[in-house]
Amino acid sequence: MQVLKNYKIIGIDHGYGNIKTANTVTPTGVSVFESQPTFEGNTLYYGGKYYRFGEGHKAFISDKTEDEDFYAATLMGIAKELSREHISEADVFIAAGLPLTWVKTQREDFRRYLMKNPDVTFYYNKQRYSIHIVGCSIYPQGYSAVIDRLGEMTGVNMVADIGNGTVNVMYINNRKPVEIKCYTEKLGVNQCMIAAQNAVLDTFGTRIDETIIENVIRFGKANIGKKYLDCISEQIRIYAEKVLDVLEKYEYNSELMRLYITGGGVSIMKHFAEMDFSNVVLVEDICAAAKGYEKICLQSLRRER
Repeated sequence: MQVLKNYKIIGIDHGYGNIKTANTVTPTGVSVFESQPTFEGNTLYYGGKYYRFGEGHKAFISDKTEDEDFYAATLMGIAKELSREHISEADVFIAAGLPLTWVKTQREDFRRYLMKNPDVTFYYNKQRYSIHIVGCSIYPQGYSAVIDRLGEMTGVNMVADIGNGTVNVMYINNRKPVEIKCYTEKLGVNQCMIAAQNAVLDTFGTRIDETIIENVIRFGKANIGKKYLDCISEQIRIYAEKVLDVLEKYEYNSELMRLYITGGGVSIMKHFAEMDFSNVVLVEDICAAAKGYEKICLQSLRRER
């Protein structure tokens, strides 16, 4: 969270796998209840409904304004940042993002969606919050995740933002983004997850919890039998090869450019990709995009003043 005069700038990274703020990470999966759920924790009460976050992930949708889930997740993210400062009332400026090639076409709709209630009162984990939304800016998510590294980006650089729903690719040449060389592919980590689950089911007739696959993705291992680990690992390697195919499609050449990999798929490439890492930077901070949104927003607002 950044502070400018009397309001708080809060970055929200609306991923299909996790909702990230500058300091918090919460799985995007949400269950909606008409009455208070049995188990407490990560529960938002807003508009007469209870939203419980943290179990599973949200299915991919090409328009994040289709339902209330991402709006409720935004309130949850704001509450989690404010609670760190023991604040329950605030003027808030939302800094958020969209996949690179969606920004132009969806920016205004997403901005209106996030600002549809200028004044909103809600409860998160039984704590009452009352906020006034003073503004909202939408930025390209891959670029925002590497904003702190622009100073080192001389020559030709490629950024690969591997999210749960999409893979975004962009070029940054001599510290400047190349707008005509931004691409979005629907090849998110969730596809890897589904492939691994199906492979285990087809091979062993066993349904496997995605938490196990997440551990293999994050750490390259899990406390499971070798035959299951090998099966899952093979599917993750296949996915990593597909990501490399996408990069090559957009003319990635390790001898001619530096590659920055960010997003939830960083661990996959780190543990499973067969590639030359000598000119690769792994941005392993999962909150990098949310922090970048805040930084860009703060700089922009200061210039306006």
